[in-house]
Parts: sequence; C-alpha cells; structure tokens
Amino acid sequence: MVSRSRLRSVLTGLALYTMAAALIGYFGVNAYTGKYGLNAQQELDQEMVSLTSELAQLKRERADDEHRVSLLRSDRVDPDMLDERARFELDYANPHDLVRMIPQRAPSAQSDSKN
Repeated sequence: MVSRSRLRSVLTGLALYTMAAALIGYFGVNAYTGKYGLNAQQELDQEMVSLTSELAQLKRERADDEHRVSLLRSDRVDPDMLDERARFELDYANPHDLVRMIPQRAPSAQSDSKN
C-alpha cells in the first residue's frame, strides 16, 4: 500500500511538471510565432520601413506635381510649360522643330542576321 501511494505521488508530480512544461512551451512558441510575436514584430518593422520609403517618394512626387501646377497658374504662366502642355494635349509640333524618324527593323531581318 505504501508503494502505491508513493508511486502515485511520484506520477502526480511528474504529470504536473509535464503539464507545466507543456504550458510554458505553448506560450513560448506563441510568443515567437503568434499573431503578436517576435516574427510578427519583425515583419511589421520591415513593412514600416518600406511604407516610410514609399511615403517619402510620394511626397517628392507630390511636391514636383505642385511645382508644375504652380507654373501653370493664371497669375504667372511659364511660357515654356504652357507651350509644352499645349503641344502634348493637341498633339502638335512646331514647324521649326527638328524631328528625326528612326526606322523600325522587321522581326524577320533580325532573326536572319543571327543565323
């Protein structure tokens, strides 16, 4: 009888330690790989860096666009900018412009020269 109670107490202690170790392991794994774990924090940091660089690029583009729009304001119109936009929108060219036409090569001529 004494040996059974001693065996039961040893097994109970062992079971408690095993359950505690499993619980600690579960929380440890979740602390590393969980939704708010270390891996998720690293991914958030990388995303924050990429979004910060994208924001800086977009701010530069916006500043450039604002500068171009300010050149087209009615109180002070830049003649070169107005000429450029009018030519682009109307698809015109100045008669004094020099236009160089570059002939396109036929695809069969390129493949024949390679052989």
